[in-house]
Amino acid sequence: MKLCIYNTLSRKKEIFEPLHPPLIGMYVCGPTVYGDPHLGHARPAITFDLVFRYLKHLGYRVRYVRNITDVGHLEADQDFGEDKISKTARLEQLEPMEVVQMYTNEYRLKMMQLNVLPPSIEPAATGHMIEQQALVEKILENGFAYEKAGSVYFDVEKYNRNNNYGKLSGRKIEDLIASTRELEKQQEKKSPLDFAIWKNADPEHLMRWPSRWGEGFPGWHVECSVMSAKYLGTEFDIHGGGMDLLFPHHECEIAQTVAGYGKEAVRYWMHNNMVTLNGQKMGKSLGNAISLEQFFSGEHSLLEKEYHPMTIRFFILQAHYRSTLDFSNEALQAAERGLERLFDGMKTLDRITPSEKSTMDLEQLEKSFFEAMDDDFNSPIAISHLFEGIKTINNAAAGKESMTENDLEKCRQFYHKAVQEILGLLPEGKASGDQELTRELIELLLQMRTDARKNKDFDMADRIRDEMARLGVEVMDTKDGFEWKLHR
Repeated sequence: MKLCIYNTLSRKKEIFEPLHPPLIGMYVCGPTVYGDPHLGHARPAITFDLVFRYLKHLGYRVRYVRNITDVGHLEADQDFGEDKISKTARLEQLEPMEVVQMYTNEYRLKMMQLNVLPPSIEPAATGHMIEQQALVEKILENGFAYEKAGSVYFDVEKYNRNNNYGKLSGRKIEDLIASTRELEKQQEKKSPLDFAIWKNADPEHLMRWPSRWGEGFPGWHVECSVMSAKYLGTEFDIHGGGMDLLFPHHECEIAQTVAGYGKEAVRYWMHNNMVTLNGQKMGKSLGNAISLEQFFSGEHSLLEKEYHPMTIRFFILQAHYRSTLDFSNEALQAAERGLERLFDGMKTLDRITPSEKSTMDLEQLEKSFFEAMDDDFNSPIAISHLFEGIKTINNAAAGKESMTENDLEKCRQFYHKAVQEILGLLPEGKASGDQELTRELIELLLQMRTDARKNKDFDMADRIRDEMARLGVEVMDTKDGFEWKLHR
């Protein structure tokens, strides 16, 4: 069976056919780094980590780009108001880039704890200001934008004359116009549907860059068009992100990419659904977000106890990425018990006495698991097949079924590959699976710690050192810097 992916654009499952096999280009919208990462950040990270891992299992080379938004994302996702990072900088009395560094370090640390593999490239919007200005210039030249009072706006209605603005989200421009009211501070736009691709900076705005339109900053949507094109080309395989980005972020991204580069870039759009709390989206803007640190420590009024990072990962993988995931302590504790049962079953393989005959149909088990993964990365069905196999393993340990020595070894190899390499689930106390704790990952953590110390964020530096120690990497500070040693 060939890999099928649900394409948000076509609203159906499609056979995956890479543009340039064996190389696959995948771009995923990463976090806006202005606060502690929460469960809503974990879901897309784990979703596309699963995609990344499975594509590599299938033999593809994957260039995985996940961006960092560190400028231009304004409050309420509008074209006016304060930049989210600038606002945090004011509240915490820090420089904006101190905020960016602090929360980027925190995000990376939490992703490591969740066993999310680092992307191939992790670019930041502020590192691509020239390219963003160049795209804005190109869109102006092509007649799909206009300048007003130092800002540049994308002309949605003009674009829609020969293109389909709303094709990704299924929205009609007529309905959008009818339901959109003129908002205060947006009078300089021709239409309330138009969105900023370059914004004039108010006098009090902290983050600003010179341009031919005056000092300002790029619109939120521009960065993804620019960075995906720079690192993956103007046409690539997969673009992912959360369902909350579908409109307007990804819709705007399609429009400005067509207007600037002359064609659509993405072949397969993928969107993970929301994490909810009592049926309401969980997020910082709604004030109901629980940070990952709070999950790991249990220090939140809604939490009955602390939860291990692998419990959080397993909880997320137990739901298909396109379905809503509703948080509750009961669901997390059920995930905790299920994960324990899975690893206990894997350990049981070492206690089974081999027989001359085997009653376990290992070939069918593997086939069922991979068929589920080939069907739009259906992790809950794949996991259910793993538990069916665990039943047979437990029965064999109890003498009710039998397994040959050869099948026992094949079974160990299959469960290691399925559970640890593809699903990314690790036994408690083991992180990144020894062989995955690469020198590159160690050096990334050491650089994060060095940056934290330079910024006098000694609490973060100590946390990174302690987490590395838990992973088996001892860091020793010296008068000339530091030394490190890996304990196996």
